[in-house]
Amino acid sequence: MDEQFDFVVVGSGGGGLCAALVMASLGKSVLVLEKSEYAGGVTAASGGVMWIPNNRFLAEAGIQDSHDDALAYLDALIGGDTDAPGATAERRRTFVEQAPRMLEFLIGQGLAFRRVPFYPDYYDDLPGVVNEGRTVVSQLFDAKKLGPWEKKLRPGFLPIPANLDEAMMLPRLKANKQARKTLVKVLLRTVGSRLTGKHLVTAGNALQAQMLYHALQAGAQVRLETPVEEILVEGGRATGVITGGKRIGAKLGVLIAAGGFVQNQAMRDRYIPGTSKDWTLAPKGENGEMIEVAAKHGAALAQMDARVCHPTTIVPGKGAASVHGDIAKPHGIVIDQSGKRYMSEAGCYMDICAAMLAHHKKTPAVPSWLIMDSQYIGKYMLAGSRAGAKKPAEWTESGFLKTGETINALADACGIDPSILASTVARFNALAKQGEDEDFGRGKRLNERWLGDQDSDAPTLGAIEQGPFYAIPVYPGDVDTFGGIVTDTSARVLDGDGNAIDGLYATGTSTASVMGRTSPGPGSSIGPAFTWGYVAAAHAANADNLLGGDR
Repeated sequence: MDEQFDFVVVGSGGGGLCAALVMASLGKSVLVLEKSEYAGGVTAASGGVMWIPNNRFLAEAGIQDSHDDALAYLDALIGGDTDAPGATAERRRTFVEQAPRMLEFLIGQGLAFRRVPFYPDYYDDLPGVVNEGRTVVSQLFDAKKLGPWEKKLRPGFLPIPANLDEAMMLPRLKANKQARKTLVKVLLRTVGSRLTGKHLVTAGNALQAQMLYHALQAGAQVRLETPVEEILVEGGRATGVITGGKRIGAKLGVLIAAGGFVQNQAMRDRYIPGTSKDWTLAPKGENGEMIEVAAKHGAALAQMDARVCHPTTIVPGKGAASVHGDIAKPHGIVIDQSGKRYMSEAGCYMDICAAMLAHHKKTPAVPSWLIMDSQYIGKYMLAGSRAGAKKPAEWTESGFLKTGETINALADACGIDPSILASTVARFNALAKQGEDEDFGRGKRLNERWLGDQDSDAPTLGAIEQGPFYAIPVYPGDVDTFGGIVTDTSARVLDGDGNAIDGLYATGTSTASVMGRTSPGPGSSIGPAFTWGYVAAAHAANADNLLGGDR
């Protein structure tokens, strides 16, 4: 070997840095290899939300949760999916056990977290649900503490020092007095941080800034622009990696934490046909190379058709943009290309995209259309544009935003039979006025009402009746893939016969998710990524005390 470490981590996302911190805290030498120019992975560009059951912040707020409640909820949601080996009952049980331990470990290392006061689990009709939500997020963090690494952290999506719940309040400025107070609070914080020479970051950027800071402080080495070409397997054991022609040894093991294959169109075509990388919200670089490298060494792959889905649209000149919250708002519906409505627009993002793709097999629905009236445009943000604001000329000139003074004119602009669209809108308007969606149950679940207009007595239902009318295309997009390398309850990579490959571990979206093809609540990819990174490092270091001493 050209170099030797105790542990080598491939990828600097959440799970990778968590594992690195565990190893470094135990006095082990650890090297994190990141192929991009930035540290932090997709996690740094995300909301940074972790779904952590039975966590300390729930208890401190007096909210009931327990190991048994969380397990009952996951069992009811995921069930006995025999085609999801990443989500076995044993793996679900281990996740529920270890996630709060992982969180306590990070807090013990000096990281600061909080809970979003209200960010509900997605299915309040299932046993074990926590209506207030099981989310944990980073406190705001001063990125200046990173020194020269500040510029090497992947940029976040939110440029202001607002906590996630504060940021979600800001679009409600017109209708909500508390939102206006929140804006003042954020502005004062912004000015204060600049005057004191701080650079406060939030969401996933804050989470990964904290992780990077503490991992470096603990002695972990992080190398950017250093892609791994090969994993060394000798005598049935992973002993290191090859990068840039150099052989780097790993005495205790190698952890694959290199993300999914969301940006690899060839892999999409093979495993998730009918989807496009153009629809994804993930940053560049999620190409799945390490999944294929692991498979070459006999690793089993599963759930390769699964994704962390998210409804998106393609904004001219900007690319993919989220419309998940957009399609849940009143005065709008989603229709297929024939002009018919076919789902609850306020459902979980996984359900929405699954419904779109399933419906597309019978009737063209990719893309579908989000149909809105002038009330919607005046009240709500659309594809990142401000509520009530005049939309960019490029939107109409390019054909992205369709308009019509009447529903029939809008139908003509969209190439839809006017009589069908008129009938669909008339039916929805009648349901909206009676206050119940008898067709698809829109707004029945707590999360659906939360996702809609929280300042309205009818959070998800509102008639489409005031012209002019508008439409934009909607795609079954995603944030990342949810299938990949199969791992056991110790995060060890398994081969096709179910045997562990000694010394080889994996976490995050490089793996077949413990959530199967579902999402129980916000943070259902980041929470498990951190947890399995923690489990992998503790197992490799034989640190049974971190795992509860019962493994």
